[in-house]
Amino acid sequence: MQDTIIHDLDFGLHLIEDYDMGVSGRTGTYVFKDAHELTLLETGPSPSVPHILRGLAALALDPADVKWIIVTHIHLDHAGGAGLLLKDCPQAKVVVHPRGARHLADPSRLVAGARAVYGDRFDGFFNPVVPIPEDRLLVRGEGDTLKIAPGRTLRFLDTPGHARHHFTIHDPMSNGLFTGDAAGVFYRAKANPDHMFFMPVTSPNQFDPDAMHAVMDRFKSMKPGRLFFGHYSECTEVERALDEVAAWLPRFVSEGKSALEHGEDWRELSARMAGMVQESLAERGLESGLDDYPVLRLDLDIAAMGVLDMLSKRPHH
Repeated sequence: MQDTIIHDLDFGLHLIEDYDMGVSGRTGTYVFKDAHELTLLETGPSPSVPHILRGLAALALDPADVKWIIVTHIHLDHAGGAGLLLKDCPQAKVVVHPRGARHLADPSRLVAGARAVYGDRFDGFFNPVVPIPEDRLLVRGEGDTLKIAPGRTLRFLDTPGHARHHFTIHDPMSNGLFTGDAAGVFYRAKANPDHMFFMPVTSPNQFDPDAMHAVMDRFKSMKPGRLFFGHYSECTEVERALDEVAAWLPRFVSEGKSALEHGEDWRELSARMAGMVQESLAERGLESGLDDYPVLRLDLDIAAMGVLDMLSKRPHH
């Protein structure tokens, strides 16, 4: 059994390690521990649920007291475990973007899409995907709020770019943004966690680079004190993170166009992107290379699929 890992992030916030894809430092569940209405944010996929339950126990919290389970978007690495987790959280409702609710109630299309991306790895990563009864869903959209404690009212922001069913949550107590995949991935090297970089999440099938750029600009204008990434944990270097993600976007798209011009598929584009990332790491003295960052190569495969998917739909882009 893997160790139960919990990070204390201050502001009454904790992060439970979910061991998504079997690795640490990939995906976690945020816990608003001191909230009057006990709230979790992100579930990871269903194989993460036992880790969440052990984490709650370690925090002396009863899953029966959970009131809200918020998912930034419905991709299975963020929301796939919500239906299974509800079985241990009889009072809880799942808070979801308006475009995502019907897919949590009937996840068949969501599962089909993920199978197309992950292939033979799907079952180990995501099964089971349990439908959520409609009466246990709460929809929140742009500007909506959710009061979880006196003085702690969360605000929801519509943040497409990664997906059209994505929202970001602003927490006034920490002045933090829970960004899901909207602001990319926060990578730390296994060998040296001080070695970090940021990269956009351009997975299929709703990747929109213009919308993603607009979201980066919106986040910067809000001047948050920290970003709470879906992958993974808290970052206080807000401008650096947003600038890096924004800088990668045109490079990914340009490389995708070049790959198409040369008749290349996603595998060859992924190799191109890996070369770009490796070169960038080396320029910053991060010589350990791609393999020192958990599942980065898989992320690049999926990023390449998303870029080519976007370009196939928008050949003028």
